[in-house]
Amino acid sequence: MKFATQTEVTDAGKQTQALASALNQVLFGQEDLIDLVITGLLARGHILLEGLPGLGKTELVKGLSKALSLDSKRVQFTPDLLPGDITGNPVLQEKDGHRQFIFQPGPLFTNVLLADEINRASPKTQSAMLEAMQERRVTVIGETHDLPAPFFVLATQNPIELEGTYPLPEAQLDRFLFKLEVRRNNVDTLEKIVTQRELGTEPEVSSIIDAAQLDELLDVVRRIYLPDVVANYIARLVDATHPGQSAASSGIKYGSSPRAALSLASAAKARAVINERTHASFEDVKHVAPAVLRHRMILDYNARVEGKTTNDTIIALLDEVPFQSKDTPKNMSNG
Repeated sequence: MKFATQTEVTDAGKQTQALASALNQVLFGQEDLIDLVITGLLARGHILLEGLPGLGKTELVKGLSKALSLDSKRVQFTPDLLPGDITGNPVLQEKDGHRQFIFQPGPLFTNVLLADEINRASPKTQSAMLEAMQERRVTVIGETHDLPAPFFVLATQNPIELEGTYPLPEAQLDRFLFKLEVRRNNVDTLEKIVTQRELGTEPEVSSIIDAAQLDELLDVVRRIYLPDVVANYIARLVDATHPGQSAASSGIKYGSSPRAALSLASAAKARAVINERTHASFEDVKHVAPAVLRHRMILDYNARVEGKTTNDTIIALLDEVPFQSKDTPKNMSNG
């Protein structure tokens, strides 16, 4: 594989900066969140946004689809939503004098799917998205249909403490590259929202990157160099999430899967492009680790009773696991 050149990475970095500038006009005061959303996009991953209603999660996703000039669809998840409402259904039609079932694609057949309040639907409907999110295809009555490329799911969910919500199955959570927490705004940001927004209106978003440019961006990310020492750090970090493998894992019932390691690698390479570097570094991994790991660890009962969170565990893990093991040559810069 031909690794990305500095010129390619510099050009790609400037495009991501323009995209970030546009999205910062959609969602005020959430620069770090927008940075991680773009990172997830470049890593070809699905993103789960969790936060209270009214914080701008939906507007951010809609603004992103406009800035990328991609086809997008929105599904409002409700308790009565059925799997076929998302994937599509076969419809009986007459063709050439014969009646036959013709598949009618559902809203999944798009480039950017906004799955709004995904945890308000039943587990049966949520599980209907597993194949689409992992394999980019849908199987209905034994017939497989490929989804358009690229295909991203950007889902929003309310905190599980709110009424009318269902916890997402762990298998589905694992399909999300990132789980991002949307925080409430401070006073200065609220004042800016009040003076520059009107209730019921949407901010204007111009096209920043077209489909062809996005393909080039994704190709550059794929060709970012991942040094062996950084890959080793990723492996040790994921291994440390399992019970008994580290002091920080105390209170964890189930650790992260190999998909977490792959997600860390992809996200670190995307982060390198945003910073206009041709290689992923230890700091890139550390930066994206909370977003990658927080939904891929399950705490035991005692830890939850004590008020411990996965975010607390991740902080402890990052402090405990060194960038380099004793057996690793110390020849890799963090730059």
